[in-house]
Amino acid sequence: MELTQDHNRRVWDERARKGLLHTRTARDDEFADPLKAINGRGWIDGGLHGKQVLCLAGGGGLQAPLYAAAGARVTVVDISPAMLEQDRLIAEERSLDLQTIPASMDELPMLANASFDLVTQPVSTCYVPNLAKVYDEIARVLRVGGQYLSQHKQPANLQAAPTPFPNGYAVNQGYYDKGPLPPMHDDFEHREKGALEFAHRWEELVGGLCRSGFVIEDLAEPRHGDPAAEPGTFRHRSQYIPPYVAIKARRIDRSPPGQAAGGIVMP
Repeated sequence: MELTQDHNRRVWDERARKGLLHTRTARDDEFADPLKAINGRGWIDGGLHGKQVLCLAGGGGLQAPLYAAAGARVTVVDISPAMLEQDRLIAEERSLDLQTIPASMDELPMLANASFDLVTQPVSTCYVPNLAKVYDEIARVLRVGGQYLSQHKQPANLQAAPTPFPNGYAVNQGYYDKGPLPPMHDDFEHREKGALEFAHRWEELVGGLCRSGFVIEDLAEPRHGDPAAEPGTFRHRSQYIPPYVAIKARRIDRSPPGQAAGGIVMP
């Protein structure tokens, strides 16, 4: 696991330094109405003022500064110091208060139990082999009733070839294969060059979330396809293979009757 973390840390540090895809910072027009910019689906309960928000694996100067600008008290965790540096720079430029922590999404001992009202996570769970560990850590740091808003790469997205064969995009990766996927030697919008990624099955993505103490309140598949796009492009491929899934989930109390989530017996 340590080798995977070190490898992906180097990959994302380099991507941030070069300003490659998925490393852009928030724009002026997004800061004009930050809540609208981060709540396009209307999934966030009420406002964010004073709420404790964890942007998990969300470094890069995009999400965390917008949440802070919307009034949240933000902690951003990311494995890449270079991505976190972008958050610090934007926060300094905008006089925003946010905390940055360099860490892996599945190892959060520095964060206290039940310390967040909302955890938001962009597409990133593909970079860890054990999704259950991530979900368990999120359940631990999220308060009962808190929201977990996340996006993930769909299994088929990581199973299929990046470019089309004569008769379409072939599935060439086994659904139950273990270990990291063969790395990409070129940059594609759905895969990052050189990164070690893991395809998580629907049983892990959705079932694992339920088993970790969440209820799923909504699920969306962001539309990126364009039938008129040139074959081999991200837009064309997305017309046949949906790249991402977004999930709205809520932490529930699964403690025995008469006992609170923290283990305190209730009268």
